[in-house]
Amino acid sequence: AMTDGKSKSLVAYHEVGHAICGTLTPGHDPVQKVTLIPRGQAKGLTWFTPGEDPTLISKSQIFARIVGTLGGRAAEEVIFGRAETTTGASSDLMQVSNMARQMVTAFGMSDVGPWSTSEGQSGDMIMRMMARNSMSEKLQTDIDVAVKKIADEAYEVALQQIRDNREAIDEVVELMIENETISGDEFREILEKYTEIPEENKKFLAPAM
Repeated sequence: AMTDGKSKSLVAYHEVGHAICGTLTPGHDPVQKVTLIPRGQAKGLTWFTPGEDPTLISKSQIFARIVGTLGGRAAEEVIFGRAETTTGASSDLMQVSNMARQMVTAFGMSDVGPWSTSEGQSGDMIMRMMARNSMSEKLQTDIDVAVKKIADEAYEVALQQIRDNREAIDEVVELMIENETISGDEFREILEKYTEIPEENKKFLAPAM
């Protein structure tokens, strides 16, 4: 496991940041567990249980996922200062940009408008069509602007959630540094001492046996 105390604590804050922001943003799947144990490339990993049928996914669900994905970086920034952002955070940013681009292109969920709603065309295909198209340059710019706007809004939400829940975060991190992994239920129990989890997110949770 990790010996270096600082890097362990950085990973813990990063992972708890994902878990907090996912759990507190309406529309997000429940956290199954939060762990420091590295799996392949990812340093730690916050596991979310997929809630419902992915074809019924709503704008708020994708946005919540973006906020959750940015939670790791937001935690690093709030707790360690901007200079400390890790490579884990930069791979998160790639994911965010993909999800936001999907919101804009495949789902038409932005000011750019629903110009891709034709059945069965994936965002990629639209991208390829646009590349061949003379109007593509302006459209491309509009998409980039819309993607950045979604990501910026989501990051503000994530930063706010980290700042508002610092005590809960510290308590969870302490437990994780001790145990390396905590279950989603343990995590939510701590969080609920400090704040409310949105009703919408609770309905995904299986009733306790």
